[in-house]
Amino acid sequence: MGTLFLEKHFSPLDILVKNFFQQEQEEFQTPTNRIINHPVDIYEDKTGLYFDIACTGLTKKMIKVDVEGDVLRVSYDKKELDKIEDTHFYHSGIAKRSFNLGWKIARRFKLTEIEASMKDGLLKLFIPLTPESKPKTVSIK
Repeated sequence: MGTLFLEKHFSPLDILVKNFFQQEQEEFQTPTNRIINHPVDIYEDKTGLYFDIACTGLTKKMIKVDVEGDVLRVSYDKKELDKIEDTHFYHSGIAKRSFNLGWKIARRFKLTEIEASMKDGLLKLFIPLTPESKPKTVSIK
């Protein structure tokens, strides 16, 4: 097999790369699952932690926000809709993909007082800081 490659003027590097990516080898597997990152902005200021999550085409009843212990989970499960008869889509650009997002929230944020609102396809979550975690000045004795 190596001679066949050399006759076609392949360099030793080409042969090495070809052998590395060869399908016969069991150790190497090509990735089959794509990870789709959901558009989320997470930021903090002196009052608390903010999440802006894109939910284009979804209503607030379709989205589930759960708090369990110190974990915040936001999810949407896409249901298969019945196809509309006699309708032909030329382009379907709004995917409405399912998502399941989760974050472990630090203790300095009061997760039990989370606030959620939705406007124009943007889910906004706010988690306030706990009073004891706010900066304070300590006098030295």
